Amino acid sequence: MALNALTDSFGRQITYLRLSVTDRCDLRCTYCMAEHMTFLPKRDVLSLEELEMLAGAFIERGVRKIRITGGEPLVRRDIMTLMARLGRCLEAGELDELTLTTNATQLSHHADVLRSVGVKRINVSLDTLDDRKFEKLTRRNALSKVLYGLDAAQNAGLKVKINTVALKGVNEDEIPAMIEWAHGRNMDLTLIEVMPLGEIEEDRVDQYLPLTAVQDRLQSQWTLTPMDMRTGGPARYHRVEETGGVLGMITPLTNNFCAGCNRVRVTCTGQIYMCLGHSDRVDLRAAMRSDEPHAALNAALDRAMLKKPERHAFDISERGSAPAVSRHMSVTGG
Repeated sequence: MALNALTDSFGRQITYLRLSVTDRCDLRCTYCMAEHMTFLPKRDVLSLEELEMLAGAFIERGVRKIRITGGEPLVRRDIMTLMARLGRCLEAGELDELTLTTNATQLSHHADVLRSVGVKRINVSLDTLDDRKFEKLTRRNALSKVLYGLDAAQNAGLKVKINTVALKGVNEDEIPAMIEWAHGRNMDLTLIEVMPLGEIEEDRVDQYLPLTAVQDRLQSQWTLTPMDMRTGGPARYHRVEETGGVLGMITPLTNNFCAGCNRVRVTCTGQIYMCLGHSDRVDLRAAMRSDEPHAALNAALDRAMLKKPERHAFDISERGSAPAVSRHMSVTGG
């Protein structure tokens, strides 16, 4: 018997899964995590077989796009084994798209294999092209590895989109140059407002740069033409007429986009978070490890749909206030 598509109580159908394979990362971006992170014990992390089982359950319930995330997904040992298995779902017509988000430090080792298993496009998180600024932001001297990874990805035939977090007083003056650089290499670029997730050393009031202000500045030098383009996520797109490229903007704080939410996130421990901006979750790992995993997993997914909220509760308005949720972005998955 065919199972019902995943639909929440507000009538939104869930067709997009962001599946984290690890909470570990080889960078320590200052807006994302603390310098000295405590990562999960490896025994708590789902096996590749469990991750594949989870993905299959979502596909069976109508998910058509899966994005592999982390932490940094490419630091997970044998990650290409999972990518190849999920790639078979593309071949079978069960998935429309398989992709991933990466910081690109390990991308040069995996780009060709990613393309061979059916991945056509990837997102690369990159906030600056300045060596010293990159090292300060990520606490690692790795920009050359990232740029080498980008070369490898494009040489392998992967379409690359750059994701850039707009940070007040850090990279805001660099944003136009980054857009020109990306568009000059035939890469789209999406700007993202900083999100209040997890305790970090800095105050996010000092980091928060509204994209409304960024857009005003960009429109003073360029022509931004709104586009109907959609890629399954929350970004809204413009064509920059002078560069010929596409600019996306993700605005969780200045322009709530929850009405069209079609996604959920599952952590590497099998916790499904129905909203990035809420702490409510359902344990899918326990369901998978029960005596009747198929039935228990589908029942857990049904519970999750009932719990998905109408909108997130992000706010960055008061200095010193606690983050909207206590977990770090690397725990949930990007």
